[in-house]
Amino acid sequence: MVFLSLIAVMVITPVTAQSSAAKEIKRLNSKISKQNARIDSLETQIQILLPDLKNALRATLAAKQQTDSVAIMLINRINTLQNKIRLLEDKAAYSDSTNFQILSQLVMIENKIITMANSFTEMYALKTPQAESSQKASSPYTSTSYKKQYIAALSHYQNGDYGPAIQGFSELVLGSPNNPLADNSQYWLAECYYSQKNYKRAVIELEKVFTFPGTDKNDDAQLKLGHAYLNMGNIDKAREEYLRLIDYFPGSEFYPKAKDALRQLSVN
Repeated sequence: MVFLSLIAVMVITPVTAQSSAAKEIKRLNSKISKQNARIDSLETQIQILLPDLKNALRATLAAKQQTDSVAIMLINRINTLQNKIRLLEDKAAYSDSTNFQILSQLVMIENKIITMANSFTEMYALKTPQAESSQKASSPYTSTSYKKQYIAALSHYQNGDYGPAIQGFSELVLGSPNNPLADNSQYWLAECYYSQKNYKRAVIELEKVFTFPGTDKNDDAQLKLGHAYLNMGNIDKAREEYLRLIDYFPGSEFYPKAKDALRQLSVN
């Protein structure tokens, strides 16, 4: 009986093992089928989504290209605007320089007209018979000889012969500084240097005009100082001299000219 039982067990055991193995294989096959089904489903989804992905990628690339194109266009535009700004700045600087040159030229022309008119007025006044004034014994000039040389020097100035004019006025100033016309000689000496565009020397000579007591050439000299600094390009100093004329000589005939010069400087 025992032997038969063992045989039965031996027979049953392989059968049972085979059944279990078959079940396991079946389970695995089912799992594999499910995985395959999932893979197929994913492949199907990928196939469905692939065109959309490709379109999205193309759109992204196109957008990037468009963005790059817009960026390049903006950079070019900015560069163009910067170039235009530089050009406008250059034009503005050139315009300021041109306006300054025009202003300086107008000042010189106006000054020439005024000074020539004044010189003829003085010459006419000197040629009119007047009582002779006494001169100090130390002076090498008599009233007549002083006027004669003064008129000669003034004539040289009017003719543009500045060398002889400078020599004549210098001799008069040094030879007879107390003569009633000495301050005029000093002023016209400065005018000669100004007309030669030697503005630094003109400034030096103009400053000496104020050292003559009771001179009537102080407002003339003050205006001319502003003009001299203007022509040297020293705008701040020119403005200072024009303002000094306005402050110190409010009743001067040159007051409006100083005001106009200040206005022009403010514009430019």
